[in-house]
Amino acid sequence: MVNPEDNTTASDKSLEAMRHFSEQYAKRTGTFFCMESSVTAVVIEGLAKHKDELGAPLCPCRHYEDKEAEVNSAYWNCPCVPMRERKECHCMLFLTSDNDFACERQEISLETIKEVRTNMG
Repeated sequence: MVNPEDNTTASDKSLEAMRHFSEQYAKRTGTFFCMESSVTAVVIEGLAKHKDELGAPLCPCRHYEDKEAEVNSAYWNCPCVPMRERKECHCMLFLTSDNDFACERQEISLETIKEVRTNMG
């Protein structure tokens, strides 16, 4: 999962871009966010950090030997291939309605994401 010990924070621009993307993708695919909003917030923050650092929203919940090579292969860039092909999201960002952890939300505020960031810091 995302490493909460990583003290760098995403830029507001990337954070808002990933928040907007996540909401739109959930609505378009009929998927939902996790009932625990901190999970959603932490994953969006991780995607935004990777967007800032690597230029692409590489899945933040996996370990990579070479992040640049992974970005170039695009397999784990969000939405990753397993998500696009089978609606399988390792990060629990996009959950199908039959998932025990899914709620009915497809939206999260920037304020909620920043609040989770502050509380984890």
